[in-house]
Amino acid sequence: MSETLSLPVLPLRNAVLFPGVSFPISAGRAGTLRAIDEAMKHPEQLVFAVAQREDVEKVTPEGLYTIGTIASIAQLQRGLGGARLLLQGKKRGIAMRLTERNGSMEAVVVEAAEMEPLDAASPVFVALHKEARERAAELGRKLGLPDEAVDQILEEVAEPGRLADLVAGYIDIPPADRQHLLETLSVEERLRRVLVHVQRQISVLSVQEDIKSKVQAEIGDRQREMLLREQMKAIQKELGEGEGKDAEDLKELKAKLDSLPLPEEARKEVEREWGRLSRLGRESMESQVVRTYLETIAELPWGARSEDHLDVTEAARVLDEDHYALKDVKDRILEFLAVRQMLAKASPDGKPAGKGKILLFVGPPGVGKTSIAKSIARAMGRKYIRVSLGGARDEADIRGHRRTYVGAMPGRILQGMRQAGTKNPVFLLDEIDKLGVSFQGDPAAALLEVLDPAQNDTFTDHYVGVPFDLSEVLFIATANLLQGIPAPLLDRLETVEFSGYTEKEKLGIARQYLVPRQLLENGLSPEQLGIADGAIAAVVTGYTRESGVRQLERELGRLARKVARKIAAAETERVTLDAEDVAPLLGRPKVHPEKAEKEDRVGISTGMYYTPAGGDIMFVEATLMKGKGEVLLTGQLGDVMKESARAAWSYARSHAAALGILDDTLDRDLHVHVPAGAIPKDGPSAGIAMATAIVSALSKRPARHDLAMTGEITISGRVLPIGGLKEKILGAVRAGISTFVLPKANEPDLDDLPADVREAVEVHVVETLEQALALTLRGASLRDGRLRLPAGSSGDAAGDVSH
Repeated sequence: MSETLSLPVLPLRNAVLFPGVSFPISAGRAGTLRAIDEAMKHPEQLVFAVAQREDVEKVTPEGLYTIGTIASIAQLQRGLGGARLLLQGKKRGIAMRLTERNGSMEAVVVEAAEMEPLDAASPVFVALHKEARERAAELGRKLGLPDEAVDQILEEVAEPGRLADLVAGYIDIPPADRQHLLETLSVEERLRRVLVHVQRQISVLSVQEDIKSKVQAEIGDRQREMLLREQMKAIQKELGEGEGKDAEDLKELKAKLDSLPLPEEARKEVEREWGRLSRLGRESMESQVVRTYLETIAELPWGARSEDHLDVTEAARVLDEDHYALKDVKDRILEFLAVRQMLAKASPDGKPAGKGKILLFVGPPGVGKTSIAKSIARAMGRKYIRVSLGGARDEADIRGHRRTYVGAMPGRILQGMRQAGTKNPVFLLDEIDKLGVSFQGDPAAALLEVLDPAQNDTFTDHYVGVPFDLSEVLFIATANLLQGIPAPLLDRLETVEFSGYTEKEKLGIARQYLVPRQLLENGLSPEQLGIADGAIAAVVTGYTRESGVRQLERELGRLARKVARKIAAAETERVTLDAEDVAPLLGRPKVHPEKAEKEDRVGISTGMYYTPAGGDIMFVEATLMKGKGEVLLTGQLGDVMKESARAAWSYARSHAAALGILDDTLDRDLHVHVPAGAIPKDGPSAGIAMATAIVSALSKRPARHDLAMTGEITISGRVLPIGGLKEKILGAVRAGISTFVLPKANEPDLDDLPADVREAVEVHVVETLEQALALTLRGASLRDGRLRLPAGSSGDAAGDVSH
């Protein structure tokens, strides 16, 4: 049994003493000094060094841990009010009892026996011991100890338990973790825990070294830069450059600023910043920021203007030379120039007054929205600036960054004005419907001031910080869809719609622009390659499906490249392409537009639809089957289109007797399908087609195959107007249909059709669904305001319906 000792207690604050470790402490508390005096009376000078649970001045038995270290006082130095002593840890001890006596504490202590490993020669324990020894040596070197000292210390400690205590006494860990190690009596477990702490401290020291090296490298680079700058200044001084050249540049900048016609507010800001620049040292960062700001101010066109070309006839010639068709757009630009011309005549100085305009070109891709803006600038004699806003998500893209930010710069608007060099350029804001929104702000909201004629004469960029006049700029925005533009922004824009090109217009564009351009790009001459109108038409109908002409130009380029290859290979000298020559060169047609039905059929009507790629026809199919009177809608129909089908179903049910629909027919399920099933469809314009197909299926009367229809319907039978009429009719004409049923409210839209198409088609306008059914169902007619239907295939009597 272990020997029991009665020892004076030496409380330790924020410290733990391990066996085999020497530890210096300072003592100043009266109880601690009495315990030291008591220990010095005995030859062995032993004390029980135990850690306090909390860092408090007054010590009680409850405030001490149970396990501590039996230690001897190796050295003692007394001074005024205290003492310094060196403790030498001997063994672990467990306090069986703690008592207070004569102002100090005394403990009855027994030695704590360590738990040796069951098999000290096992590979696991040997590897653990070796790893702990190696990591301890690595830590010692990282702490700056000489290699010889580290090796000597570790060689003197052979036992694993002593190694763990030695390392634990010197690693930097919290007192609670130290106490935990002291209380771990298992040598293997203590060695494992010490290894974890050592590895963690090595990692911390490695990161610290990395940070320190990076900081030192950065400081070194700055010192090197300062040294090189000083050397450069000395060299420039010897060459007569340097400060003299810099002073000359500043003098030129000052002269340029003084000559600018700045507004009063801008002039005050420039003078204030110039005063700051004069007081700052040339090498300071702030000096460079201020100088960059003043240079930006000097480069903006505060008073420079381009002289407008106000000859309307010449402008019309330029626009016609650059673009085919687009009559509405050209008319709007010529009207703008005409107004400028009249204002110039009315102005005393002969210069036009008034503010710039803000136009929005809306239309499908490839119809010339962006390119015509450049032609407008050429026709007006103005500078042209284009800024793409697609994907812009930061308000600073428009308004710029405040100068407090590192690397601040003006927004895209003032950068464009600086690039133009004039106050009145044509400024294109491309893809305005594709602006994004993020936590950095809404760029569309920042554009409200830019595109408002009542506000943009005092547009303030965050970087410049003073108002800049944008009122003379002709802003042109482009978009594919109006839905992507916020309503407040759209309200500030004058919308000009671009519709898709007809096949005839595409033929003219290809003949006048695309074919010559592709011949030039592929190194061919008109003598080497001729493309007949039939070949171009074959490419348009069989290889492209678009409102614009981008894909058409790509396909014409493919034709030109294939011919160029044949000529380069000396297979031929000249090629003339006709319609039948297109497929062998481009492969089988990629586009298969719908074609009109060849005969009347029950339950199938012909509708029309419009997409950004153009118009076309579609078929609405309706059929009856056994069921409970329910309606099944398929073909990826959107909510609005489904509502049109249900409205048609309700109309047919409510007028069943008049429409010759038998009661038992209404108890059957109705299935309405709109091919193609893989393409999503939506919109109200298929209402008449839905009603025709449903009434045809219910009454067993065929719908006309040679007639296409469009129009929204209500359950009371009214027919409402729709959009995209021009494109729909053009697509139906291409499919072989020449007779149409349209809402009467859309009759003015027929003026948008090309003259040759308008003369070739037969149009019926209707206000009610009964008028429409009288035209769309074979054999139906309208007499005295009533719809007259012939007997159906089931032999039921003819009916009539009226409102």
